[in-house]
Amino acid sequence: MNFVKRAGLSLWARKSRTLITLATFLVISVMVLAGILINGATARAEQDAKRSVGAEVNLDVDMSRMGNAAQLQAPSMDVATVDKIGSLPQVQKYTYSMWDRALLTGRNKLVDGGPKDAMGLGPGGTIGMGVLDSSLLPDFRSGKSTLVSGGHITAADKDKKQLLIEERLAKLNDLEVGDRITLTGNDGKTTGEFTVGGIYRDPRPTTDADPEYGISPANMIHGSVGGLSALGSEGNAQRKVGRATFLLKDADAQNAFKSGAKRIAGSALAGFKLDANDKAVQQMTGPLKSVRSTATLAMWLMGLAGAAVLALLVNLAVKQRRTEYGVLLAMGEKKSRLIAQQVLEIVIVAVLALGVSSLFAPQLTQSAGQALLGKEAAAAAQKLDSWKPPALGSTGLDQGIDPDDRPVENADPIGEITVALDPADFAAVGAIGIGIGLLATVVPAASVLRLSPRTILTKGK
Repeated sequence: MNFVKRAGLSLWARKSRTLITLATFLVISVMVLAGILINGATARAEQDAKRSVGAEVNLDVDMSRMGNAAQLQAPSMDVATVDKIGSLPQVQKYTYSMWDRALLTGRNKLVDGGPKDAMGLGPGGTIGMGVLDSSLLPDFRSGKSTLVSGGHITAADKDKKQLLIEERLAKLNDLEVGDRITLTGNDGKTTGEFTVGGIYRDPRPTTDADPEYGISPANMIHGSVGGLSALGSEGNAQRKVGRATFLLKDADAQNAFKSGAKRIAGSALAGFKLDANDKAVQQMTGPLKSVRSTATLAMWLMGLAGAAVLALLVNLAVKQRRTEYGVLLAMGEKKSRLIAQQVLEIVIVAVLALGVSSLFAPQLTQSAGQALLGKEAAAAAQKLDSWKPPALGSTGLDQGIDPDDRPVENADPIGEITVALDPADFAAVGAIGIGIGLLATVVPAASVLRLSPRTILTKGK
């Protein structure tokens, strides 16, 4: 009789054993498929997070090299060098900033009710922040600050006298987009007439102090780098910057960008560091990685345990069918065909289990994965919410507070995934399931090769 037909008849005749094997395979298939589905769902969620945040690399002062008294002056880099780095093919757009004191004089006034003059800016003095592209400023990138009217300062406005002001300052001085305002530079003499190109909203109260500059957020003035630097201490001298931000086209292009930046800047990079600002991505995807590691561990443990159980079941079946195998061998059946029959029986049960598991495993995985991820995301969010910034003027290190642990705003931990079964996932589960089945037949197959039909038929063993 054909061994394929015998395999079918054997499965049908031994319904109890077939059902036990099917149940074992079903549990293995569901767990393995769940692990693969969760891995795929979390990988897609991580990729979406990277796309939403973007790939940002910051050129900033390396504070680890500023610790000795001989290096008190912060390093700076020529704007021309920064522009060359910004022209690298990996860069989508970039910005840099420089600041100095700016004075509002005449009828224009600063918003009252803010913090005291911690920076010694004097009457009418505020921070004039020159930027190349204001849309790349952290508060605008995160969505914390939003445009009310007008537009952002862009690289096209580099040498124009353009301003971006907060709406409370605009309302106090009855300013609208297109109006002109006169600013006086740090020397108290140099003046310039600027155009209000945009008005934005900062949600922080007027009484709050900006953590870096100590002024009220309502009085911060952003302007084009060329316009504001003409009022600054350097005058018309070659402009230098101490910080820049580069938004890359692709998050995977960081290494190529860093290599290009080092080649262009050379020794000018001394005292600086190029850091990928992936903190937002790490903050968002932390719960995903935890869930993925848990699912992967469970998948491997279940796979190994399932293979052991199946090996025991198949080995027991061989012992129970010794007489059957002895008769078949005595009739001239080859041992290889007996092993093939064993393998075929396992494969048939495995295929049935895979088919059944594919019907309900995605829904089950969605519910279980979502519940597990929800707990991880809630715990991560609670930890972020519990972080308290150090007092104004303090680094926080004496209080055990690390400023680098400050949570990134608008980068909440991801608490949702979408599970989807595609042909590649099903093929992977099929390969793993059948592989486990074949592995489970290795030891029993070895026992079949040792069978002797004469011994079985005469002594029953």
